[in-house]
Amino acid sequence: MADTAGDGTGPRAVTIASIAQSAGVSVPTVSKVLNGRSGVSPETRARIEGLIDQYGYRRPPHRSNVVELVFRELETMWAVEIIRGVERVARRNRVGVVVSGYGREDSDGAGSPVEDTVERRPHAVLSVARLSERERGQLTASRIPFVVFDPVDELPDDVAFVGATNWRGGRSATRHLIDLGHRRVAMISGPDHAFCRARQAGYTSAMAAAGLAVDPELVVSTQLTREAGCAAGRALLALAERPTAIFAANDMQALGVYQAAREAGLAIPADLSVVGFDDLPVVAWMDPPLTSVHQPLAEMAAAATELALALGRGEPAPQLGMEIATTLAVRASTAPPPGAPRPSE
Repeated sequence: MADTAGDGTGPRAVTIASIAQSAGVSVPTVSKVLNGRSGVSPETRARIEGLIDQYGYRRPPHRSNVVELVFRELETMWAVEIIRGVERVARRNRVGVVVSGYGREDSDGAGSPVEDTVERRPHAVLSVARLSERERGQLTASRIPFVVFDPVDELPDDVAFVGATNWRGGRSATRHLIDLGHRRVAMISGPDHAFCRARQAGYTSAMAAAGLAVDPELVVSTQLTREAGCAAGRALLALAERPTAIFAANDMQALGVYQAAREAGLAIPADLSVVGFDDLPVVAWMDPPLTSVHQPLAEMAAAATELALALGRGEPAPQLGMEIATTLAVRASTAPPPGAPRPSE
């Protein structure tokens, strides 16, 4: 293993990954030796320990054997799916999980919960939705790796994240409605977050591909809640020429649209087709069961946890940003518009 940068700029930092490469073993094997764990032959252990001494490897500041899972708010129904995915990977890797709620960061940055996280020194941090620039800087300065789950903002290129193919999901949902014969397709979008913008862009792309103009009256931006979805649904269904289908940016909004449709005396899907996004387990129990873009939250959380653990071990990540594919789960909430023939089976 070369211990210089190779370009005359001076020594290169020795990492677990470089020791593993020199020893011809995996990074987890070197990690086992460093942490005094079993499962390594005496010969391999001696070779690794010799390389550690030879190259003067210095262990990073001690971090506990836990992953800290950070939520801004725990009220969301999909928190359970995320926790399930994180725990599955953590259990397999014999690390613990701590769940924290950060809430909103104070405008002056005082008393940020990230300071408590730094004191706990977790192996890595998995943050759901958002870490502010200040919080990211604190974790980086403390040498605590972190991964952002389903980011709401555009992130710098050096920040690790795991998201979903939101644009593709928005396009597939809208194209499904268009293929059923709908032409007045409305969308209830969300706040100005990256994933909401991507879902709306997918909607716009599908409409354009079908040669359909997007009527500004049919696009409403609101919060990702049932109450906001209901209010938006009421407004859309009160239009002189109401939509025959509504694509909601998440399942909670779609649940609100169901309520608005009932209030308007409309039947789903006979009078109005509805599509959601996330495919939470509860949507299969709605009446009728909701067609929704399946966002594999547990699989995304598992991938984010694997990435966080790898970064915590000092392994080079093949890619810092990844998107897990979405699929459309078609159920009974969508059908051709009133008066249109049903597509042949």
